[in-house]
Amino acid sequence: MITTLFLAVLALGCLTALASGNVPWNLPEAVPWLILAASILALLTGQLAERLAMRRLTRGVLNAREGLLDPISPGLLGWTAAGRALGEYNITIHALQTMFRTVEECQGRFLNQRNKMNTILQSLPAALLSLSDDLQIILTNKHAEDIFAVTGRGLIGTNLFELIQLRERDRELLRDAFLYKQVIQNQEISLDLGGRLRYFSLNLGFYSDEDADMAGVLILQDISEYRDLQTSIAMREKLVAMGQLAAGVAHELNTPLGSIHGYAQLLSRTTGSHEKLGEYASIIADEARRCSRIVQDLLNYARDEPCSGETCEVNQLVHDLIETFLNCRMRRYKIEIKLDLTETALLVEGSCGQLDIVLNNLVTNAIHALDGIANPTIVIDSQIEDTYAVISVADNGPGVPPEARSRIFDPFFTTKQVGQGSGLGLAISQAILAKRDGYIVYDSEYTEGARFRIKLPMVDLRRAGL
Repeated sequence: MITTLFLAVLALGCLTALASGNVPWNLPEAVPWLILAASILALLTGQLAERLAMRRLTRGVLNAREGLLDPISPGLLGWTAAGRALGEYNITIHALQTMFRTVEECQGRFLNQRNKMNTILQSLPAALLSLSDDLQIILTNKHAEDIFAVTGRGLIGTNLFELIQLRERDRELLRDAFLYKQVIQNQEISLDLGGRLRYFSLNLGFYSDEDADMAGVLILQDISEYRDLQTSIAMREKLVAMGQLAAGVAHELNTPLGSIHGYAQLLSRTTGSHEKLGEYASIIADEARRCSRIVQDLLNYARDEPCSGETCEVNQLVHDLIETFLNCRMRRYKIEIKLDLTETALLVEGSCGQLDIVLNNLVTNAIHALDGIANPTIVIDSQIEDTYAVISVADNGPGVPPEARSRIFDPFFTTKQVGQGSGLGLAISQAILAKRDGYIVYDSEYTEGARFRIKLPMVDLRRAGL
């Protein structure tokens, strides 16, 4: 700036001297002055041009700093050094524009992939826990929040071993996996969640092969229903074997039992004044009838039901069952019955006869379980789940003890006192339903007593033309 001012003053002085006549006007003597003035003017013009080009360059740099990557045209100033720098600036700006476009595209693809991965993680039918090197949870999915009943980011920062309360054997297995960095695949564990024992398949993997890096991912998949299904399948196999045995045993026992019952009746008629003998004969006859009933149950259990092509409307069956003899018993025992049935008709394959036996067994068991219970109540409800009809029978009694739940469908297993039950009711019910591609389970999630759920395939009304 100072140089430009100095040249401007010098050029002005030369022109003033020429104009005032202090400089000779004859051509040979005035040429040096003219050359000096022209040189000063040219230099001054160059300085001004450089200054203008530099100002444009500065403005472009400031705009670029603010994120405005716009090229600047040098115009008539392209011959200056700053003008040539403007050309380089424009090349640089073009390269930056290309680079930023590439970065934006990469960022867009990254965000798109991240959203896809997040959607996949959130939709996994299993709880996912991403762990840091110190076993703190740094990432979860919605399923994990649902399982552990924590919303938002409540799981983040929680220590893994503080979150999942394992049995000592499972806890030791998980500790060894982190200690020796061992991958775990499909290891079955149990967790007490919300007061209910649930079973999970545990998988553990690590992000790095470095021994000191413990960061990894743990996946818990709820297999409680699968485990119940396995138990049901194992029970069906037992029932098949039991049916084959029962068919032979029942036929062999029927004849001697009939003889015992007949001779007991004859004995009771001929005892005369011997009251004790008459009492003994009556007991023999009662016990023989009880054995006959057990044998008949075994025969029903082993007998194949022929395909009749009939259907049964579940809701109507429940109404009929309650309105007949069960209603009388419930009034006698002061038991309240509640029905919560669907308005939609629930048609299932097969006649209502054997299904009536199943419901009869369940309601009878509920009546026995309510002995001595204040405000005894039985609730029967029906609903539709996918293509299945589901009937539930619940009571507010003491429920089935956890240690007995795995055996309640075993033949001859009973929780009642000796002489009060044969232990065949639930086993026969399971066999009847299995022949219809259905099943019965004890609902361990129900905490207000005992609840059994029957699940049977529904009849497709449209395909059946009904």
